[in-house]
Amino acid sequence: MVAHRDAVPARHENPEIDAAALEAARAADLVLAAAVAAGSARWLRYLAPLPDRFRDEPIPVLRAAARAGRAAFGVKDSIRDVLPPSATEPFLDAIDRLLKLIARWEMHRRD
Repeated sequence: MVAHRDAVPARHENPEIDAAALEAARAADLVLAAAVAAGSARWLRYLAPLPDRFRDEPIPVLRAAARAGRAAFGVKDSIRDVLPPSATEPFLDAIDRLLKLIARWEMHRRD
């Protein structure tokens, strides 16, 4: 007998998370453009995959993408040290909102 896991709903079935992920993708596009403008090859490499991940990943994988984006705001090494607040703060806000929505989804999914 094959064990069945709970099916993960398609992202569009949770419009609030889908909208937040798309907002995070737009914010990631802006922070990526800021990295290009600042000439920061390191942050450009780190941030480059995030916009597409925010646009395309299913909800469980989306959490990992958001955590990767959040990790760019490290204590000793942060995109805030290189990029302008006009790019970094909307990115941080969008990621935090997305992580909060995913956590709420995960909590209610287990009910």
